[in-house]
Amino acid sequence: MTDAIERFADHVVSTRYEDIPADAIRAAKIFVLDSLGVGLAGTRAPWVREWIGSTQSMTPGEDARVWGTGERLPAPAAAALNGYLIHNSEFDCIHEEAVLHPMAVPFAALMAEAESRGGANGGGIDGRTLLRAVILGVDVACHIGSAVNNGLRFFRPAVGGGFGAVAAIAAAIRLDRDRLLDAFGLYYAQAGGTMQAHTEGSPLLAMQVGFNARNAVTAVRLAEAGIPGLRGTLEGPFGYLKLMEGDYDAAALTAGLGRVWRIAEVAHKPFPSGRATHGIMDALRELTAEHGFAGAEVAAVAASVPPLINHLIGRPPKPGMTQNYARLCGAYASARLLLTGTLGVGDFTDATLNDPETLDLAGRIAIAPNGNPDPNALTPVTVEVRLRSGAVVSRTIPVVYGNPAKPLTREAHLAKFRTNLAFAAGPVPAANADTLIAMVDDLETLDDARRLVDLVVAV
Repeated sequence: MTDAIERFADHVVSTRYEDIPADAIRAAKIFVLDSLGVGLAGTRAPWVREWIGSTQSMTPGEDARVWGTGERLPAPAAAALNGYLIHNSEFDCIHEEAVLHPMAVPFAALMAEAESRGGANGGGIDGRTLLRAVILGVDVACHIGSAVNNGLRFFRPAVGGGFGAVAAIAAAIRLDRDRLLDAFGLYYAQAGGTMQAHTEGSPLLAMQVGFNARNAVTAVRLAEAGIPGLRGTLEGPFGYLKLMEGDYDAAALTAGLGRVWRIAEVAHKPFPSGRATHGIMDALRELTAEHGFAGAEVAAVAASVPPLINHLIGRPPKPGMTQNYARLCGAYASARLLLTGTLGVGDFTDATLNDPETLDLAGRIAIAPNGNPDPNALTPVTVEVRLRSGAVVSRTIPVVYGNPAKPLTREAHLAKFRTNLAFAAGPVPAANADTLIAMVDDLETLDDARRLVDLVVAV
């Protein structure tokens, strides 16, 4: 049997920029800008400085830059750091069917290679090449993830995202089919990432994104050097889909290639918390707007959610929560939204995490599974709010705010980007926001992708 990895390789090698529809190009621009912004916000997360320092002490090199802070590292190390930055605030985009954050690993790896291979080191990667590479990387990762029938065991955004990263780099540098197959196999031999990190609320969750961005860069370079990779990468007896995912739909795996462009299905995150929190917060957002109540008027909230939601964000709120734990605590995120009207990047300081009013309200927010049989379902979500007045209001959310069927407006998208840029630890000049927005809007004319990084580092 021919492994499906060969069909993915054919898709990457044969797809021209001209083959890609306008809505996919438009979506890619949105999520390039969004990913740069959430990466900048991620510079304020814990352990950024420690990771940079340990990398500098272990591995010399100055191929690519860390976003926000500007340190120069070898390309694999820069990919790792920037992948961590993109995902550590839980603010990066998501493909809901695949249950996979499709830009974090591919875009971090791709931009590190764009810097490393530009200028004196060889030909640069221009805007059209970058767009094609992003779209193909997302396509590969999300087609794989969307075919899986099992729930999460390994951390799919990191592990599955790495296949997208290999595809993206290969598309950008025009790797030939045989070398691309080698690179996919070499990546799989390094791939790893466990849901145990999610269960513990550990910073290793986002670090796993970085590890696999690094591994993708390494895999491509090993393949370029002529080192052979595996060939039963996805469907061999110990391939990724059989060993790490378990049950999958073989017919659906590649059926949409060239017809369904996964980048156009990607959802924005309007809040810096796990996407599994967003259905509850969307319901609360709509109910407060419709009925005009404030957080102080809420006696209790009951959320009925798919089992995956309950597993991911049903953890109890508690004093002394870490940022990582709180971003994946639906009760905490919902309490902050009820009390402030939104949830933003500033809601995960020590003061807010231990705020008595927030913790009291969060303790009155109950999340319970609704028996949905789909282990990957994120919707529908039903939320019931009981007010101190005795009134009860409820809302069922079949499509969550940020999904392409219920999208952020351009104004909301750009406001999110500006807020993230202003939050960067750099600091990055505020004037760079307008320049970056215009550059990404016209990305197909950009001569060198390194210009994007020039605008997301401190001066």
